[in-house]
Amino acid sequence: MIRRLAKIGVPVLAGSVAIGGAVVGHFEGKRNEAYRDAVGVVTICYGHTGSARLGQTLSDEECQRLLEEDLGEAFEAVDEHVTVELPPTRQAALASFVYNVGEGAFQRSTLLRRLNAGRIQDACNELRRWVYAGGRKLRGLVRRREVERALCLYDTTQVAATAANADEG
Repeated sequence: MIRRLAKIGVPVLAGSVAIGGAVVGHFEGKRNEAYRDAVGVVTICYGHTGSARLGQTLSDEECQRLLEEDLGEAFEAVDEHVTVELPPTRQAALASFVYNVGEGAFQRSTLLRRLNAGRIQDACNELRRWVYAGGRKLRGLVRRREVERALCLYDTTQVAATAANADEG
């Protein structure tokens, strides 16, 4: 799975913001002109909906600013609602998820309840349920959730500890 993550440009050994930005950027794509997404929501740039309106065109720099702001809000939501320690990959996976589904859906989710109960694998597996938009299962959401799930389950702190133990032996 790590090779698949690297193939789409996800730097799994980087910090959570870099990882989250890579995932969001890859799966949202960037369109400088406003459009209606798969369920009819007016969207622009990297999946930004808050201030998007049809007929709007933004520069690459404006899109980057919106991505940073929206992703920052997603990370803040994760930090606010998660009560357990998160490795950078899990934090990034959850921020990507929140970026896509919104803070309210995350706050009410079984995923969050399981995560805060310490049921990490069960929580990460919940991501596979979030593949529908407008009542339709979307292939792009299936792929995104598999990447988010892999990142959610991947613990870089364990990998570093294993490497350190190997160096000592």
